[in-house]
Amino acid sequence: MRTRRAGFCGAGLVVMLAAAVCAAEPTVAVGVARIDITPEMPIRLSGYQSRPAEATRVEAPMTARALAIGSDAEGPVVIVTAEVIAVSEAISEAVAAAVRVKHPAVTRERIAVCATHQHTGPAIAGTIPFMFSRDLPADETARIERYTARLQEKLIAVALAALADRRPARLAWGQGKAEFAVNRRLIVDGKHAGYKATPGGPVDHALPVLRAVDAGGGVRAVLVNYACHCTTLKGGDNYVHPDWAGDAAKRIEGSHAGAVALVAIGCGADADPQPRGLAAVATNGGTVAEEVARVMAGEMRAVGRVTHAAFRRIELPLGRTVAREELEARLKGKPQAVYAATQFLRGLDAGKPWATAVPYPVQAWAFGGEFAMVFLGGEVVAEYALRLKRELGVSRLWVNAYANHVPCYIPSRQVLKEGGYEADNAMDYYGWPTRLAEDTEDRIVRAVYEVLPADFGKGTPQ
Repeated sequence: MRTRRAGFCGAGLVVMLAAAVCAAEPTVAVGVARIDITPEMPIRLSGYQSRPAEATRVEAPMTARALAIGSDAEGPVVIVTAEVIAVSEAISEAVAAAVRVKHPAVTRERIAVCATHQHTGPAIAGTIPFMFSRDLPADETARIERYTARLQEKLIAVALAALADRRPARLAWGQGKAEFAVNRRLIVDGKHAGYKATPGGPVDHALPVLRAVDAGGGVRAVLVNYACHCTTLKGGDNYVHPDWAGDAAKRIEGSHAGAVALVAIGCGADADPQPRGLAAVATNGGTVAEEVARVMAGEMRAVGRVTHAAFRRIELPLGRTVAREELEARLKGKPQAVYAATQFLRGLDAGKPWATAVPYPVQAWAFGGEFAMVFLGGEVVAEYALRLKRELGVSRLWVNAYANHVPCYIPSRQVLKEGGYEADNAMDYYGWPTRLAEDTEDRIVRAVYEVLPADFGKGTPQ
């Protein structure tokens, strides 16, 4: 069926078939909001260690956006996407608590806070604690802490604004594809051998789209997900910019007056965009926006409100205990290993309890029995989404990463076997003394099953 807006049910349609389709689509309360989160200059950027000084220029502004779905009686849900490197558990819990004060129906499992993981934005206090492998000057640290406090206030504000904006709409989702994400792990003889674009390596090219339209068929909200690092810009780009995710959001919004477009990141921790560089930001962002337009011009599956929401915190054990002698030996290694070992040794000398596990959030929303969103914390590699979709159904599962807390990289069993940055070296930046345990993947997948409805996976081909 084709209408004046392909796939939409709008006012003024007189074709009986179109009217019947409209009547079949459930009406849901939907609200949207956006807020500027661009920092004041100067400020230290996160994501690349090579930058010699704070940034002093804003190349493009940063934004946080929120989408609220459902009435108070039904139990609304809210997703917030922020164009930042990461969010901490402290930030997401503060946002959830503040929203719950004003809207008691929005319990913890009903709010998700996601980062786009762009590498040209401010460092966020409480995330990637050893990012710079050195202690920053007091004034730089103070600017990071002030920005983080303001960011938290703005994330609360945008979530509340979306809840206040709710009015009737119709939801539908579809799935497209984009191919600029390329696996970045070079594997030689079964072991990680460095960074290199590796076509054929694990990658999730799915591009799911959730769309909300008003009674007249106008687009109110678009939520899109793609599994790729926001690293089109490189370490030499020492200015504020939201990278491809921010570019895509603005392009989608530019195509639909009054709409808010949210971009979330999937399991793309081991994927980088190709091409890269400032000129390529528009290329990659344009690819996403064009695919969203194509998906929205075709048939999309109607969905209603969220009928099930669940949230769990689990513990991901570290793979082993590191002896003091090993930490002392690391003092002769690379700068990042030296700094991390120094901090661990200071902690031991001060009597600080030794970390044995990483706290980890897992969340899920189900829209009836045929479609669900999963929210995973951390920098999750592609094999998680590929496995979950294989087991639960490619056509009915949407997996977000970088959600609610980013404690470290989340390697799969295969990545742990291969070793390298995502399995081992990145832990120096995230402040953990060793890698995660070999059964990490199975623990997380089991938790996903536990937060989904009990019958969601029944009858799905394995």
